[in-house]
Amino acid sequence: MNLLIAFLALLVERLLGYPDTLFKVIGHPVSWIGKLIGMLEKRFNTASAPFEKRREYGALCLATLLVLVFAITVPISLALRSLPFGWLIEAVLASSFLAQKGLGDAVAKVQTALEDGPIENAQEAVSHIVGRDTSALDEPEIARAAIETLAENTSDGVVAPLLYLVIFGLPGIALYKAINTADSMIGHRSERYLAYGWAAAKVDDIANFIPARLTAILFAASALVVSGASASKAWATATRDAKKHASPNAGWPEAAMAGALDFGLGGPRSYQGQFLDLPQMGDGRRDLGATDIGRALNLYQRLLWVLILSTGLAAIFFAL
Repeated sequence: MNLLIAFLALLVERLLGYPDTLFKVIGHPVSWIGKLIGMLEKRFNTASAPFEKRREYGALCLATLLVLVFAITVPISLALRSLPFGWLIEAVLASSFLAQKGLGDAVAKVQTALEDGPIENAQEAVSHIVGRDTSALDEPEIARAAIETLAENTSDGVVAPLLYLVIFGLPGIALYKAINTADSMIGHRSERYLAYGWAAAKVDDIANFIPARLTAILFAASALVVSGASASKAWATATRDAKKHASPNAGWPEAAMAGALDFGLGGPRSYQGQFLDLPQMGDGRRDLGATDIGRALNLYQRLLWVLILSTGLAAIFFAL
């Protein structure tokens, strides 16, 4: 049943995404989670508290968040599965935790902005999907930022939530998104979040360990059906360069995409005024542009079809 729900959730989100009108009226499940994380952080992450105490508060707040998500989604899932065709509703609900359409659309906007100009429009477009400073980025830097975000979020926004949906149903995908949202909001190595966000960052690393590596495999497999892409280079680059990344997981999809398309990703960038000289992923060109974003999006779209077809076939196989 989880496979069928996952297959339908992929189709619904791929075709429709999350309606803007619905977001304006009630928001989004991830935004609800984010508001709770923000409220807890404002209340318990006080600068006057000792380092260890702030770390304890962060762990307790994360546990509180996960218990609440579990307590809400498990009864909903059980109730829906007791109804005739209630699993259809569960699939629609689960689709809201996937981001395949939104991610592709956001990166495509960066490509369009680079093609149409001026550069300030592209800087603005990419600022909505990356955490780094974008006001001084040139075209190759904007293109690399968009492609890196596309690669990493293929794991965080599509593959990982889908995997937890297949294994644990609606509660699984909701719990994963709660963990991932907490990490994106408070799991930073800044003075403010180093202690309080420690638990969120560690749990997110664990939750994404398998999905990140699976995403690299999927990029390599998808490269088989993309003209000019290399499946062997995708996997070879991932196994060689992923460990260079500061994150134990983010390097896998980034390096796989770099190898598949012969890109050079990673390298220096600025986050909130702090300069970071990060390792490079891949040996290919670094003077990337709008056309290269299009190539990355093409590889991404092929990966989505691989996911949809494999999930659908698996659902049929286990139903027989």
